Amino acid sequence: MCRINPRVDFAFKKLFGCEENKDLLISLLNAILSEEPPIIEVILKNPYNLADYKAGKLSIMDIKAQDNQGRWFNVEIQINEDLDFDKRALYYWAKLVTEQLSEGTMFKKLQKTFSINILNFTFVPNENFHNCYKIINTATGKDDKLHDVFELHYLELRKFKHDLNHLSNALDRWMTFLTRAHELDKNRLPSDLSADPAIVKAVRAVDRLFDEDDRLIYDVRLQTIATIESQIASALEKGLRKGLEQGIEKGIEQGRLASVRAIARSLLDILDAPTIAARTGLSVEEVEAMKNDTI
Repeated sequence: MCRINPRVDFAFKKLFGCEENKDLLISLLNAILSEEPPIIEVILKNPYNLADYKAGKLSIMDIKAQDNQGRWFNVEIQINEDLDFDKRALYYWAKLVTEQLSEGTMFKKLQKTFSINILNFTFVPNENFHNCYKIINTATGKDDKLHDVFELHYLELRKFKHDLNHLSNALDRWMTFLTRAHELDKNRLPSDLSADPAIVKAVRAVDRLFDEDDRLIYDVRLQTIATIESQIASALEKGLRKGLEQGIEKGIEQGRLASVRAIARSLLDILDAPTIAARTGLSVEEVEAMKNDTI
């Protein structure tokens, strides 16, 4: 069984964001973007590097890559629920566009960008586990290709319920890997998975790639995630209790604010103030004040 959970952002980055596993990233991207021309090769723009992570330079665990056709990709996995993730996803997509311009690119040479977000919580209000957003013509409801420079994808792991013996395509197989890695035995994979070389490699690599230093960081990330979830639950419970005393509406809002502040506090040792502010919706001043225990 896989002892490393590939849904943890650090593990996901190590697995799909290193040079030796670029083929796995290509397979995952092609599975998600099945209607696009296939990706043959990618250049990792922010590859996994343990030294950079230890130095605090890899506090954001997304994966940036450019393919052989010039298209850009940002891939991120998110475990903890974030009700404002749509804004965050757009922010990272916009950064990917502006970074192209920062290299001196003229507007006409801007390449198509894909923002791919794998979520371990339910976010989009429908039953589909894979939802894609594009810029369309609202008069016709169609994509007329006039602004065919953007796609935003959400893949919600909790909506994926396919049986192990009824996986119809590559995306089904990758979703199975991400949701059920802890159940998979590399020596006894179901036939639908064992026939896919990329999945077989991923199952074998997910533990082998992690040395002692990696596992220490992985364990810290697991503890951080558990702490955040506990703080959110406690803050919501406290907010709801206050709601019974002061009015339900006010209590829920207090619970929400307490949750956001609890998350921000838990990230103080991991991320810088501007990044925490962008993720939580708090101001940079509020985050800085938390460091001094003044808020």
